[in-house]
Amino acid sequence: MISRPRQNHEEQPDIPPAEAYIAPAPRVSVQAFCVTQETAAAVRSAGEDRRLGKAHLTIQMGGVATAIETYRTVPTPNVIILETEAASDILVGLDQLATVCDAGTRVVVIGSVNDVAPYRELVRRGVNDYVIGPVDTLGVVRSICSLFSASESVTVGRIIAIVGAKGGVGASTIAHNVAWATARSLALDSVVIDLDLAFGTASLNYNKDPLQGIANAVFAPDRPDTAFMERLLAKCTDHLSLLAAPATLDQVYDFGEQAFDAIYDTLRMTTPCIVLDVPHQWSAWTRRALVGADDILVVAEPDLANLRNTRNLINMLKASRPNDRAPLYCLNQVGTPRRPEINPREFAKTIESAPVATIPFDSRMFGTAANNGQMIAEISANHRTTEMFSQIARRLTGRGETKKRRRSLLSWK
Repeated sequence: MISRPRQNHEEQPDIPPAEAYIAPAPRVSVQAFCVTQETAAAVRSAGEDRRLGKAHLTIQMGGVATAIETYRTVPTPNVIILETEAASDILVGLDQLATVCDAGTRVVVIGSVNDVAPYRELVRRGVNDYVIGPVDTLGVVRSICSLFSASESVTVGRIIAIVGAKGGVGASTIAHNVAWATARSLALDSVVIDLDLAFGTASLNYNKDPLQGIANAVFAPDRPDTAFMERLLAKCTDHLSLLAAPATLDQVYDFGEQAFDAIYDTLRMTTPCIVLDVPHQWSAWTRRALVGADDILVVAEPDLANLRNTRNLINMLKASRPNDRAPLYCLNQVGTPRRPEINPREFAKTIESAPVATIPFDSRMFGTAANNGQMIAEISANHRTTEMFSQIARRLTGRGETKKRRRSLLSWK
């Protein structure tokens, strides 16, 4: 993959377009040979990004000369990053590096000047990416990850995690309706994974009774492959499938931190959008699911416990994902009769951001949908809550319009 020279210090928009999405890198080895401490710091910070969580990244100072000397005696990694301050030096260095470089190694060059002539020479020498410095953390992440997401020609699905700030706030209902909107409104092939194995409600809400589901995958003795995962999915619509929870108490569902990683990795290869219905519990694997997701939605009700938990969740996730967009949140069941509530404006002031949506209390609408195993859109396609779910889906998938929406739908009072 050869990309045009580019700058890497652009600001990240609040609503990133679909093409701004950075797919995680596979399990690869990366070695960087830097000239400046600023570039070394950016590469070191990139190594801590969740999208490079599987990559093994090391840094040495000295640029291309050190790289040549290093690979005279050791094999080359999957990716080599070379910083240079002189275009002529890198061309000579690449010729020498080619004599010791293993076939299949990808090379990224960080240059100091945007010179078309050296760029063309770099292309002729097989350089995979040429980036104009100074680089920032996100630029390094993007450069490494794009080597694989573009070159392997496979779908790399986006993972969206939806979790409740407190139990019983309707996070699962929101997750299922947002997934439905993603499949229907955006025509995006999607899978819902019900991670509440003991008490999950996705099969009830979609009116499905699959014989197999997430338990078969997580307890499988071998790593699940694409064919195996396809057999476990229950078809809900043309674009939406479900990986259901067993919702039984026959066993205790205790999992290690990486128990679901292989399932996510396999589904990402074939499915553009994966929605995780994350249960309200705090464990190593639920934290990993949230931190590792591409986008996150926290569902809360307007009371004090939800306010505290929402703030704690968002602050923790911001600190754990410094190079990602901040998690979104929505308020649900707003305006419940005879219940004291925190005003949405005060809620937003404490969180320091506005909710992506304020969903009003409607016991008849949501109760009918739950009892019938239907989505809100199936009961009332033109209802304002149906449009809210579509707009949330656009925001979470990066396919939202950047223009301001009608205040009557997503406004907060």
